[in-house]
Amino acid sequence: MAATASAAAVSFSLLSPPRGRGPHRLRRAPSLLRAASTAAPPSPDLSIQLSPRASPPAPANGAAAGPPVAASFARDRAEDLQAEGRAMARAAGATVYSPELLAERYGSRPFKVALRAAEVLSKLGAFGVKLLLDERRGHSSSAKRRARAVELRTILTRLGPTFVKIGQGLSTRPDLCPAEYLEELAELQDSLPTFPDEEAFACIERELGFPLDSIYSTISPSPIAAASLGQVYKARLKYSGKLVAVKVQRPGIEDAIGLDFYLLRGLGYLINKYVDIVTSDVVALMDEFARRVFQELNYVQEGQNARRFKKLYADKQDVLVPDIFWDYTSAKVLTMEWIEGVKLNQQAVIESQGLKVLDLVNIGIQCSLRQLLEYGYFHADPHPGNILATPEGKLAFLDFGMMSETPEDARVAIIGHVVHLVNRDYEAMARDYYALDFLEPDVDVSPIVPALKNFFDDALNATVSELNFKTIVDGLGAVLYQYPFNVPAYYALILRSLTVLEGLALYADPDFKVLAASYPYFAKRLLTDPNPYLRDALIELLFKDGRFRWNRLENLLVQGRQDREFAAKDALQPVLKLLLGPDGEELRVLVVKEAVRVTEAITIGTLIDSYNAAPEFLKPLISSGNPGGPFKFSEAEQEQMMELRDQVFRVWGLLRSSNNFDPSLLQPIVQVLQEPEARVLGSRVAGGVTQRLAARLLQQLLRIPPAPGSS
Repeated sequence: MAATASAAAVSFSLLSPPRGRGPHRLRRAPSLLRAASTAAPPSPDLSIQLSPRASPPAPANGAAAGPPVAASFARDRAEDLQAEGRAMARAAGATVYSPELLAERYGSRPFKVALRAAEVLSKLGAFGVKLLLDERRGHSSSAKRRARAVELRTILTRLGPTFVKIGQGLSTRPDLCPAEYLEELAELQDSLPTFPDEEAFACIERELGFPLDSIYSTISPSPIAAASLGQVYKARLKYSGKLVAVKVQRPGIEDAIGLDFYLLRGLGYLINKYVDIVTSDVVALMDEFARRVFQELNYVQEGQNARRFKKLYADKQDVLVPDIFWDYTSAKVLTMEWIEGVKLNQQAVIESQGLKVLDLVNIGIQCSLRQLLEYGYFHADPHPGNILATPEGKLAFLDFGMMSETPEDARVAIIGHVVHLVNRDYEAMARDYYALDFLEPDVDVSPIVPALKNFFDDALNATVSELNFKTIVDGLGAVLYQYPFNVPAYYALILRSLTVLEGLALYADPDFKVLAASYPYFAKRLLTDPNPYLRDALIELLFKDGRFRWNRLENLLVQGRQDREFAAKDALQPVLKLLLGPDGEELRVLVVKEAVRVTEAITIGTLIDSYNAAPEFLKPLISSGNPGGPFKFSEAEQEQMMELRDQVFRVWGLLRSSNNFDPSLLQPIVQVLQEPEARVLGSRVAGGVTQRLAARLLQQLLRIPPAPGSS
C-alpha cells in the first residue's frame, strides 16, 4: 500500500507542468484559506497523496508565497465577497452566448458545419430506420429493446454534450421511454466517458495559478463522475482538511456546443419559416437554451447561482445546498462542498437506508413549487444526477449551471390559472394567457375558450388532482398549435423542470400525481398570500355562483395544513382586511348573505339537536302532539341546514387544531372588528339574521300541517 501511495505521488508530480512555465504562473496568488488544523487524508488506495513542492515565487507586492492562511475555517461575509470577486476576475474572459458569436465563428466555415450536420443526421437517421424495421418485423423483446437502448446511449454520447443533455431529459420520462431505455439513458447522468486526468489536472493548475500540491492534500486519481460538460474529482483541501468536489470542464467543449447550436438555430429558422403548425418562435427558444448552456460553461456563474439558491433555502431544514469555495473556483474549475448522497432513482439503495422515496419526492415537489411560484428562481435541470438523497433524509441540489427566473406576474397568474381550472372557468383561463405573456394584448381569446373547454371537460371527468402533468402539457400543446400563442422561453424551462420532476416521481410510484402532491402548497398560498390577484382567485373559488362553498374552504384547510409553513393566523387576517377595505363592498354583500344563512343553520340546528336530545315523554308536549316534531321544515331543508352547520363547525375545528393556533391570534381580528366598517357590517348581519329568523317563525306559525292519513 505504501508503495502504491509513493508511486501515485511520483506519477502526479510528473503530470504537473514544470514550475514557472506558462502564463498562469505569472498570476497573482489568490487568497486561499486554511484551518487551524489539517484533517487526515483518505487512504492512499482511494486518492492520490500529493508530495509537497516548492511554493511559487513571492508576488511583487510582497504578498505571502503560496495560498495565504486564515485563523479560522469560517469566513465573514466581507472575506467571502472578496474571494468571489477574485474568482470573477479569473473568469473575466469567459464566453457569453450571442447569435452574432455563432455567426462569426461558424458562418465562414461551411465545410465544418456540413460535416457536423451530416454526422448528426446519419447517426440519428440510421437509428430511426432500425427502430422502424424492428417494429415492422415484430422485434419487440426486452433484449432487443435493451440492445437498441445501448445503441442510442452510445450515439448520443458520441454526438457530444448537446445531445447528451437531450438524452438526460429522456432518461427521466418513464411515460415516454421503455424501462430498458430509461436504465441505459440514466447512464448519461454521471457515467459519461472521461477525458484524460492529465488534462484535468493541468487545467486546475492553469486556472487557479498554483500546483495541485499547494491546494489539495489528496485528490482522487480518476474522476468519481463524468457529466456532459465536465468531470468531478473528490479532494481534500490542504489548508482546511475539508472534503470537496472539484469539477473540471471538458477541453474543447465550447467549440463543440457552439457548432451544435449553430446547426440547431438554423433548423429553428427553417421551422419558423416553413412549418406552420409550430406557432412558437423556435429560434428564440433555441437562443434561450443556448444562453443557459453557455452560462453553464462559466463555473463562476454556476457558483453564484448556488450561492443565491442557498440563500433562498437557508431556513429549509429538508433542503441542502453545498457551499462554494471561491478561492478554488474559476471559469473552468468549480470547487464545492462534498455531499454524500444517493440519486433519487436508486430506490432500493434509498430504502435500505430507512428512507422513503416518496417522502423525498414530495420534498422535491414542494421545493420546486416554491422555486417556481414563490421565489421565482428555479433549478431548470433537476435530473437524478443533480438531486441526491442524503443519509439524514435531506434533499441535496447539485449542478446550478442551468437556472431560470419566473416573472412575478406570471407566478400569481399560474396559481390563478389552477383556480380557474378547478372552477372550469375557461374564459378566465383564456384571459390568463395575457398575464403569462402567451398572447399579445390585441389577440381575441374568444375562439380559444371552446378548445380549452373541449379538452378539460374530457380530462376533468375525475378531479384535477387525478391529472398528471404530461396530460395537461399534451392537452394544452394541442391548443397552442391551433392559435397564435408564443410560449415564452422561461415557460419552456418550467415545463422541462416539472416534467423531469414528474418523471422522478414516477420511478417511485407509477400512479403518482404531481398535481395532487402540489395541492398543499397551492392551498397555503391561496389562503395566506395577500397578493390582490390571489385574493381575487380565492374569492372566485369560494363564492362560486354567489353561494359560499364551505366544502372548498374545508378542503383548502385540510390541504393547506399539510404544508409545514401554513399558519392559521395568516389565513384569517388578509381576508378580513379585504372584507373591510374600501374595495370590499361586493364581498361584504356576499358575506352578509352567507352569515345570515350560517346563523340560521346553527340556530335551527341547535334547536333540532335539543329536541332530539329531549326525553321521549317531553317530545309530544314540545311538538304539540305533531309526530313530525315541532318544526315544519321539509326533510330536505333540515338536512341542508344540518350539513351547513356541520361544515362550519368542521372548518372552525380545522382552524383550532392547527399546530400554530392560539386564541391570542384572534386579538387582531377583534381590533379589526372594532373599526367603523366592521360595526356597520355587524349591524347588517344582525339585521339580516333577525329578519330571516322572524320570517322562519312566521312561516312555522302559518304553515298548515298535512291532514292525518292524507298523501
